[in-house]
Amino acid sequence: MKGYTFRDYNEEHMARAIGMAMPISFKQSVEICSFIRKKNVNDAKKILQNVVEKKFAIPFKRYNFDLGHKKGTGPARYPEKASRELIKLIENVEANAQFRGLNTSNLVIAHISAHKAGKAWHYGRKSRRKMKRTTIEIIVEEKAKKAENNADTRQSREGKAQK
Repeated sequence: MKGYTFRDYNEEHMARAIGMAMPISFKQSVEICSFIRKKNVNDAKKILQNVVEKKFAIPFKRYNFDLGHKKGTGPARYPEKASRELIKLIENVEANAQFRGLNTSNLVIAHISAHKAGKAWHYGRKSRRKMKRTTIEIIVEEKAKKAENNADTRQSREGKAQK
């Protein structure tokens, strides 16, 4: 796979990063990506840090066959290795956004997806097998705070009412 799958990229308000052929499980990556999509970047990092510390479990919606339930969550797991790699990727995209001049406190994950990457062999083994490899792309967008948006809409309504 070359490039990004996201097509509506706006260079003024967005930043992106891609992790190519990361040594993590594809299925776990899909579940983590679907859980942190549309969340604030800081919130997503806190969630993933809690997963690494086994304080919070990621609910598995799609790949949940024969999976143990967690109280209040349903079928869930603690994908530590994938969470650590995603934290690095989120910090990378946050640095890209800061370099572009975006406000990093207002960043929201606009797009995140996991794709299967080319699989390499475990060499030096009697019976060889393939390694897990996943490519993850992440795009963040700078969003204005809701309080500012509400104030702007009130002012525009009042301005229309006066006219």
